[in-house]
Amino acid sequence: MLPSFLLCGAQQGVLTLKQCIETALKNNFDVQQNGLRMQSADVNWKQAKLNLLPNLNASASQGISQGRSIDPFTNGYINEKYNFASYGVASGVTLFQGLAAQNLIKENSLSYEASKMDWQQSKDNATIGVILAYLMVLNNEDLVTQAENQASLSQKQVERLEILNQQGAISPSDLSDLKGQLANDQLAIINNKNAMETSKINLCQLMNIPYDKNMELEKISAESLATKYEQTSESIYQTALQQFAQVKAVDFRKQSSDKAVKVARGQLYPLLTFNANVNTNYSSAATQSVYQNTTEVTTSDYVLQNGLKNPVIHPQDNYASQKISYNTQLNNNLYNDFSLNLRIPIFNSLYQRNQVKLAKINVKNADLTAKTTKTQLQLSIEQAYSNMMAAADRYKTLLQEVSAYTESFHAAEIRFNNGVGTSIDYLAVRTRMDQANINLISTKYDYVLRTKILDYYQGKQLW
Repeated sequence: MLPSFLLCGAQQGVLTLKQCIETALKNNFDVQQNGLRMQSADVNWKQAKLNLLPNLNASASQGISQGRSIDPFTNGYINEKYNFASYGVASGVTLFQGLAAQNLIKENSLSYEASKMDWQQSKDNATIGVILAYLMVLNNEDLVTQAENQASLSQKQVERLEILNQQGAISPSDLSDLKGQLANDQLAIINNKNAMETSKINLCQLMNIPYDKNMELEKISAESLATKYEQTSESIYQTALQQFAQVKAVDFRKQSSDKAVKVARGQLYPLLTFNANVNTNYSSAATQSVYQNTTEVTTSDYVLQNGLKNPVIHPQDNYASQKISYNTQLNNNLYNDFSLNLRIPIFNSLYQRNQVKLAKINVKNADLTAKTTKTQLQLSIEQAYSNMMAAADRYKTLLQEVSAYTESFHAAEIRFNNGVGTSIDYLAVRTRMDQANINLISTKYDYVLRTKILDYYQGKQLW
């Protein structure tokens, strides 16, 4: 495949229909945007599954306190400046909530499938648009060729009649008629070339690439494709119900809306969760008493002995206040807790019940959208099938018309060249033949397009 920046830039060869479609699918805005929506839906689906896992969060805080406050170590009042810190890890998991989480997974899964179908639909739309533009370019190129052939024929007749007019062998009006026809043919070339360039610009717009006037497209033998279409409109519709991306998308959204009702109902059930916490803390004001030694201390008590008061001496342990280290505090202050928590919804302004009602309304809307989409699809297929059959009939009729007018033109040309017929008769027959050829060119590409549209509804490969 040619790089997109070369397709309509420096010409690297003749572009095929496949290359044009692939370039459009790569660069088309709607395709890219729907691709991003699909990625977002995929993320939402994956997140819904991850929501079943326990959460785990850590916390840490550190600060300075001064003035009268509560010592986090003793829980007593102190009036000093100190540093403090606390650390914790908490985890929780939902054990039950009316299967809301499980239904949310299913809802988002179906939404993701619907977004994939939207993405496919945008690609199909871009594809059919490129095919239409591609065939329009080929149609206009054939019309240019037809106009050039007409002008060449008129030019030869003018040259022949100019010689005869100089010899006085014809009426001057015959030469004037042919010169007028030549000018008309040259005007047709100009108009058809302009239409051809316009159709090329439109094709480049669909591919979202710069336009190059030297762009060339590979020819398609429309005659080889103009074969009888075997399927009936009813069989096409039944296939479309199974294959058409737009139908799949609305069906997935209807199923997703059904799950959304169950998600909303799940919020009416009690919520049961399990939680666990591990915490510890530190305070620079925390101290501990450390044994130093034991000394003998004379007390105020005494003992009478022989009438004398002898003081009582007893041993006294001496302690010194010492800061408790950071790591020691963290280890000593470590604590944890586990809990089962049950939240029962009793009255919350009927919010959740109204959410259920809204979800049910969305189900009805999704159902209505699905039915309308299928009805419109059936009507579109019937119209497309009718247009295809009409195009086929026109093509067959025009083949006969071109054949008949071509024979008439050859006879009129012989008579005119032999001086028997008039220029008016000659031009009248030629005009009918030229118009029949122009109609045939347009009709054969129109028939090809109509068959591609029916293939499009059936989800078939379009190139």
